[in-house]
Amino acid sequence: LASLAVFAALCATPLSGQAPAPTRTPDVIFVPTPQEGVGAMLKLAKVTKNDVVYDLGSGDGRIPITAAKTYGARAVGIDIDPQRIREANENLKIAGVGDRVKFLNEDLFTANISEATVVTLYLLPSLNLKVLPKLNSELKPGTRIVSHAFDMGDIKPQQTQNVNGRTIYLWTVPIK
Repeated sequence: LASLAVFAALCATPLSGQAPAPTRTPDVIFVPTPQEGVGAMLKLAKVTKNDVVYDLGSGDGRIPITAAKTYGARAVGIDIDPQRIREANENLKIAGVGDRVKFLNEDLFTANISEATVVTLYLLPSLNLKVLPKLNSELKPGTRIVSHAFDMGDIKPQQTQNVNGRTIYLWTVPIK
């Protein structure tokens, strides 16, 4: 009986180096932002080396990695899917900016994002609206929010830009 309990405990514990299972099913499927869109989003947000960029639903990590490589910013990617976190960490090793980027296997709706000065999104409009109260309550006034492809309903962005047929949107906290 004791050996069964030890076996069960070992099976329930992730092996070293493995990301935990998602706490719930992801809200969207992973569709990467094209690299030209990544560049345009970071440029529209006027990212600098003094910024802390948070990418909510970071997928393979291309936005945080680009923010660090191109602008020298610190960056955090948050994704609920452990497979995406593994991919992002592999891409991070290749990019060589691990001193400025980290990836967290967390739920974007419950993760602490208060350190961000820029937040990037590629979520559906309904999810943008669902995360809006969190953005307004946790982020400092003046924090820039950039969304790829999807707006926030009736909330008018300060700027939009067309990048190869896709729109990117910019708001500044507080978002009204």
